[in-house]
This record gives sequence, C-alpha cells and structure tokens, in this order.
Amino acid sequence: MQTQAMTDSLNKHFGLDPQDAKVLVVGLGHTGMSVAQFLQKLNYKFAIIDSRDKPPLMDKFLEQMPDTAVFTGGFDDAAFQVATHLVVSPGLSLNEKAIMKAIANGSKIVSDIDLFACSVTAPIIAITGSNGKSTVTTMVGDMAKMAGKQVAIGGNLGVPALDLLAQDAELYVLELSSFQLERTSALNAAAATVLNVSADHLDRHADIAEYAQEKQCVFRGDGAMVLNVDDPIVKDMQEAGRITHTFSIKTQADFYLAEQEGVEYLMHHDEALMPLAQLPLEGRHNAANALAALALGVSVGLDKKAMCRALRKFKGLEHRMQKVAEVRGVNFINDSKATNIGACVAALEGYVRKVILIAGGQAKGADMNELVPAIMEKAKSVVLMGKDAPLIQKALEGTPVPVYMAENMAQAVQIAASLATTGDSVLLSPACASLDQFKDYQDRGNKFTKAVLGLTI
Repeated sequence: MQTQAMTDSLNKHFGLDPQDAKVLVVGLGHTGMSVAQFLQKLNYKFAIIDSRDKPPLMDKFLEQMPDTAVFTGGFDDAAFQVATHLVVSPGLSLNEKAIMKAIANGSKIVSDIDLFACSVTAPIIAITGSNGKSTVTTMVGDMAKMAGKQVAIGGNLGVPALDLLAQDAELYVLELSSFQLERTSALNAAAATVLNVSADHLDRHADIAEYAQEKQCVFRGDGAMVLNVDDPIVKDMQEAGRITHTFSIKTQADFYLAEQEGVEYLMHHDEALMPLAQLPLEGRHNAANALAALALGVSVGLDKKAMCRALRKFKGLEHRMQKVAEVRGVNFINDSKATNIGACVAALEGYVRKVILIAGGQAKGADMNELVPAIMEKAKSVVLMGKDAPLIQKALEGTPVPVYMAENMAQAVQIAASLATTGDSVLLSPACASLDQFKDYQDRGNKFTKAVLGLTI
C-alpha cells in the first residue's frame, strides 16, 4: 500500500491525521521500536515514554531518531496529557494509572497490529491460543513457502508485525498474544484461529473468561474461522454465517485423525492427506497443531499436497518438545516453552509410557491443582524447582506420584536421571514462567540442555 493510502486508512479507522495527531509510544522494546520507525516513515508527530531508566533499545533509537522526544525513568503525566493516541507495548498493562487516566481524558488506544492491518492489502492469517501458536505459525509459513507463496511471518513470534511491511508479501502469517489482541480493533484476517484456551497470564487478566474473550478478538471481521472442537471454550466461539473449519484429534471434524487399515492418517473430510507417522514431531498435541495449520492453509487456498510436503520436513521449534539427547537409553526432552498448565498437560498427554517430569517456576496466578490429573496419569515421578514449586508439591500431596525438590536446573536433571531407567523419557515441561530463575524460557531450555549433555551418572 502506498504511503498516502496508508495514512488515509489510519485516519479513517482511528482519526490518525498526520497533521493533528500526537502519538505517544509507550514502551521502547522491539515492538515500540518498530512503531517508532513506522510513524517516522509516515511523518507522524510522536514521542516515546518508558518507565525504565535506560530501555534496551535506547541507543539504537537515539542514533536513528535523535530529534524525537524521549521520556524515561517513569510515566510523566505531561507526556500523556498531550497525546491524542497511545500505542502501548503488549508487555505493559492497560491498567497502568497513567494510561487509564489518558484514556479517560480522550486518548485513543491503537496497537501495532492495528497500524499493520490498516497498511496491507494482502491476506492475513492470524493465530492465537494458550499453546502451540508458535509451532502452528511456523508450520503455516513453511506450508505457504512450499506452495510457492511470498510469505512474511511474525507478530508475537520473531519479527514485529510492522517490520514485515518491508517484505511486500503475498500472504502474512501472524502469531498474536492476548495482550496484543486486547488492544486491537482493526484486524480482519482472511483466516484466524484460537487453538485452545487454558489458564495463563491470570496475573494480567481478571479470570479465564476475560482471557478467552481477548483471544476471541482474533475473529473480528468476516474471514474464515478455524476452531478446535476438542476445546469447549473455543468450540463455543463459533459464529453463525461465518465460513468455519473445525479440527480435532478426538472426534470427526473437518480436519481430524482416522485409522485406515491399521495406519493413522491426517484427514480432510474423507480424504487421507498423510500418515500421522510421517509428522516428525513428538506428542499427539502436535497432530492437533498440524491439523490446525492444514485448516488455515486450506482457508486461503494453499495446495494440500504442498502443505503435506512441508509437514513432513517440519522439525519443530527449539524448546518445544525438542529431543536433546538419549543418555544411557533415556530420552531427554526440552519443552521449556511450556510456560502454563495447558502446555504441560498437552505434552504429558502425548506420551503412552509414563515420564519423569521436571516442572516449576512462576505460576502467574494459575491453579496448580489443574495439573494433578495429567501428572497422576502420565508421570512416573516429578522433580520440582523454582519459586512456585511448593504450590505444585502441595497440589500433589496425597497422590501416589513421588515428588523431589531441586535447587536449580543442574540438580533437577541429576535427580531425574537417577530416577530414570532404559526406555524412560525425562521431560522438562515446567507449566510455569521462567523469570524467577532464568532470563527467559530459552535460557531455561539452554540450561536444561547443558545439564543433560553434562550428565556424569
């Protein structure tokens, strides 16, 4: 889209007139930086504010935009008072006092996803959910490439949405978080999905109903809906009159699993697309991810044979059910990205034989009792670590599952390895966030990998 058309669209949707609008970008992380570059390119008047004394991208920003006003070390009321529009980083709650006051005084909230949606004419595939969204986003991107499309992939995963505009794509595939969706109103994706809803981010959302409502925002507009009928919350999101594709690993749907002559297949209606055994990923929850990706691809007309070729080549993402090593007959699996209960339960349910589970970290307000049924069914023993490990330990009191406590990752891996016998799997699937002991979930997964590769027992 040409610059004039973009500013006309933004003015129409949000009153973002380049002559009159004064935009305050709240938060100078990767998203904030992408917003600043976008606004500069379109000649909007804007300023930056960040509560940190020196945001991580401050030097880069000052080098590129030395004449732009920057406020750091807190939220100055004066900066908010003159703003006609706020673009608030997904990492910041809209319940911040200064933000709520600005909104009450008439400032409009616009997200980076809104800016993006108003600036493209190519179709968008939008993917959200508590678990699996990065995997499905990457799968769909690979499928589109295999089908010969010029595709750009990003959003909550990897490249900020606005930075994708430089790629001039035929198709955009966006992973979106609840925090992005709660402040987005202009998105009209050609195809969208909520993969699943389980307790997550309840430190930011009032309850699971509010969290689900934010996820449902991905379906604004009139594009195709892709729904997981195995998840009752998602199933109830169906809207009359919308094109809908359903998927399931438990029952018949538009995309589902079925056995034919002793072989289990990924199916589309009556068509067997490919044997499940050809999907090179651990766990049945990845069959659900593959079915969701196929449904999204079909929604925008991607060739099914090309999509299946992409699935056969898909090796998965780091820290998501990633096999680290086999040590003395024991498989060690890194699922550090399982930062909530639903992700851990999905990982456990993918196993036939019981595993030794390493879990714990920051619970983010979630009820750890929800882990108990899956642990009782699928865990031989549990090794706990991190700030909220006692919450899981308490939830497991009275169950027959042995629980061991560890001070750090190296000790957790040592204990798990000592409990394992040939043929067992040791699964790091924490069900919690990582920031109590690690930089992020990647750091946690890397520490797990290092500990596994350093095993001496």
